[in-house]
Amino acid sequence: MNTAYIREMYPDDVEEVLEIERQSFTMPWSDTSFRSEIYGRHSITRVAELNGIIAGYICINNVADEGHLLDLAVHPDYRKRGIAKMLLTDAIEELRLCGCRFFYLEVRVSNHAAKKLYKGLGFRTVGTRKGYYMNPVEDAVLMMREL
Repeated sequence: MNTAYIREMYPDDVEEVLEIERQSFTMPWSDTSFRSEIYGRHSITRVAELNGIIAGYICINNVADEGHLLDLAVHPDYRKRGIAKMLLTDAIEELRLCGCRFFYLEVRVSNHAAKKLYKGLGFRTVGTRKGYYMNPVEDAVLMMREL
């Protein structure tokens, strides 16, 4: 099995990233949203590439000493291969280099696989955001990791 490598997300990647986004979320981001993050002053955007194909991506915002996970997804054909973990591990290191001390994220209460991944990377539950998600309406678990 070949290993994915992590690289910066470029505007030319957006079409492929959008395909993964639409397969992963009931309320997907738009083309404009991804392009705004790619060019954003406080944004970190990365893709995991495997054999020339984008297998997953991550978008993070960093302000002051905090990072916030905005979007993370892996193509259904490439799940359960450690790609999300690779993307998050890379993001943690990048946030450290930026001087961040904390990394926050929200995850659907029902997304047990993601919560297990985050806990395995040192995130802990710090709260709940009622009705955070739409389509369907669901609470979010707020998680945080010290860097």
